[in-house]
Amino acid sequence: MRWFFLIAFIVSVTLFVGIGPRREKFSSPPFEIFPDMDHQYKVRYQKQSPLVDGKAAQRKPVPGTVPMGFVVPEGTAAEGKAVAEFGWAHSDDYFNTGTFGDYYGEGFPEAVTVDEVLLARGKQRFHINCMPCHGEAGNGQGVVSKYWAIPPTANLLDPRVVSMPEGQIFWTITHGKGLMGPYNGTITVKDRWAIVAYVKALQFASSAPLSNPEVKTLFDQAQAAPPVTAAPAGDEEAKPAEEAAKQ
Repeated sequence: MRWFFLIAFIVSVTLFVGIGPRREKFSSPPFEIFPDMDHQYKVRYQKQSPLVDGKAAQRKPVPGTVPMGFVVPEGTAAEGKAVAEFGWAHSDDYFNTGTFGDYYGEGFPEAVTVDEVLLARGKQRFHINCMPCHGEAGNGQGVVSKYWAIPPTANLLDPRVVSMPEGQIFWTITHGKGLMGPYNGTITVKDRWAIVAYVKALQFASSAPLSNPEVKTLFDQAQAAPPVTAAPAGDEEAKPAEEAAKQ
């Protein structure tokens, strides 16, 4: 019984010290049990930085810098040139949302042409944004799974995911699901559709039997063919995947 009162006393004092003084004013900095990242080693905007000769911490963008996803227009609208898109969702149509009202869409929108260039672009973006968790094959055995297994990363080759329509996969990339955060602010709309196309290709390849002569022929051709270059979204000139990944 004596130990019970002693433990109760210690717990009461701890709670009082940790919670009691909250919202009170102090003449000196209070003792912080949970600092909550209040003190960070960073330079705020408009503050001088000793690393740049005492000038402001923020630097001007390098010449020619454009917002991420921005497409430089070829000419003015008066000349009949198409208006440049920013690459981010700016409408409620299927291309930008992956849905028709309250329902996921099936298939790819008319603005997306599924070809080798799109698949190469999707592979590149998949390796950059998705492979750490979902793995190179999409089976959920990425490097993250070796350090974080609860809950396990989604297996994109699972029949449940294979049965998902293209619009639902696009919507999931856009808004996230579970521990996966949204990618609508880091991956452009066209690149999200490219990733969807590549995921569907991975799912098809995982179930395509090499005993099928046509599949075996395509497999041998893919093994012998040189790597296909991918053109970044909004860029007409194709660039190697390695070069584009550095941008």
